[in-house]
Amino acid sequence: MKILVIGYGNPGRLDDGLGPAFAEKVQAFELPGVTVESNYQLNIEDAESMSRYDAVVFADASVDAPEPFEFKPLEATPPVVGFSSHSITAESLAGLARELFGANPRSYSMAIRGYEFNAFGEQLSGRAVQNLAAAGEFFRSWASPVS
Repeated sequence: MKILVIGYGNPGRLDDGLGPAFAEKVQAFELPGVTVESNYQLNIEDAESMSRYDAVVFADASVDAPEPFEFKPLEATPPVVGFSSHSITAESLAGLARELFGANPRSYSMAIRGYEFNAFGEQLSGRAVQNLAAAGEFFRSWASPVS
């Protein structure tokens, strides 16, 4: 099984960088069958990337997810792109992958609880670092049947 991890968020806004930090952590695991991408936001082009995988994990920071993280399946929705492509959701990307490429990878949300978002800085809060570690270990265990 091939898994794509897409970590997204702004590393320059403290805990908003949890998605890219998760991507970096997963990359360091060097798990067979797992590909990692990281960006500031989801993009329409990600639908094409998704179409080449069996499963996709969208990792982002959350202001209200249960601690330390929430991992749950996502349902594809009809593609909706707002005023700009910067507002596309993971569910809409899954819908685009299905509509444009005939692909239906299993999709999951990895919402990692963060606490500090309202300042600039390229570091995670202490509690966010702990949540990131827990999310990383969960993912490694979840993805291990791939190897």
